[in-house]
Amino acid sequence: MTKRTLRSKLGAMAQMVDSFRTGRTIPKNLYGRDEPDQTVSLVTDALDKWFALLDGDDYDASFAAPPVARTQLLTLVSREPLCVDEDVVQLTFAVADGSVLPAWAPGMHLDFYLPSGRRRQYSLCGRPDDDSYSIAVRLVPDGGGGSREMHDLRIGSEVAIRGPRNGFPFVQSEHAVFVAGGIGITAIISMVRRARETGMDWHLVYCGRSRESMPFLDEIAGWDADRVTVRTDDVDGMPSSMDLLGAAAPGGSVYVCGPPPMIDLVRASFDSLPATHLHFERFSPPPVKNGTEFEVQLVDSGEVIAVGPNETALHAIRRLRPDVAYSCQQGFCGTCRVRVLSGTPQHRENRLTAEEQRQEMLICVSRSEGERIVLDL
Repeated sequence: MTKRTLRSKLGAMAQMVDSFRTGRTIPKNLYGRDEPDQTVSLVTDALDKWFALLDGDDYDASFAAPPVARTQLLTLVSREPLCVDEDVVQLTFAVADGSVLPAWAPGMHLDFYLPSGRRRQYSLCGRPDDDSYSIAVRLVPDGGGGSREMHDLRIGSEVAIRGPRNGFPFVQSEHAVFVAGGIGITAIISMVRRARETGMDWHLVYCGRSRESMPFLDEIAGWDADRVTVRTDDVDGMPSSMDLLGAAAPGGSVYVCGPPPMIDLVRASFDSLPATHLHFERFSPPPVKNGTEFEVQLVDSGEVIAVGPNETALHAIRRLRPDVAYSCQQGFCGTCRVRVLSGTPQHRENRLTAEEQRQEMLICVSRSEGERIVLDL
């Protein structure tokens, strides 16, 4: 750089600093003197010069990060049954042009936007270093139709996804007990793989109806037998808290994913354990217990629906409006968010802010505090 160029740049920077000062007022001296505070003046001058220096060059777009892809279109490249009864299939997706997918970590899941308009979440159960995303889906014949639609996908089918996202993070620790119930193994298995790779002290308790219904047993059979407990209801009966948590260690962690009764048992027993950290994720809606019957009125049609003491607003609404939007049924995705026109919601989620809860509710888990609630549906 020549001296003339340097002088020119310094002159431009000085003019920029002067322009920053236009219209700005420095507070008066803290000791009451009628003059600008010296410390604030020095700090603002220094910042002005720094910002002027940063602004002195042209922007180079090559340094910018690539835009974040909120949704992506993926292609089904592999479909593989994972258990003897074939009710669970592993579906593997990739980008058609072979481009790199966003990285993920154990515990993360994807949101799937199905052709029917349904939205469903599935845990990533492949390996983070793969160039594809793998999930496992259990067929639920009497469910909401999402699992059937996923099972009906064929090689080459395209599906829009969002994510990966993490509502069940795996945190490295010295010791961990992993408890999986049924299809809940899909959220747990990548965590156990990571624990094995990093040399953690770990133990897996894997429960299911029968061995024929349990995915990933072939892989798990190759792990250290002393660290794995497989229980089936048809042989071992329903597990007790000690069956699930007997391997918990002082200061260790417990990760559990499965049906609500299993999670409730672990949560109720956790305070008596030497472990200090509990992480859990449900794979089915939390039950409604000891509720009071109320009515939901749909403002568009004026129809009134009775909601039983042990069901959510969504469950009752679907009897009349099976096409109503919902997804996770656990109160975290927000798909079923509805405006409340009258009545007081009984919120059973933590997603909405206090301000949002005054006017909205997540009908997949929430109910009404009064005898009737009117919804914008």
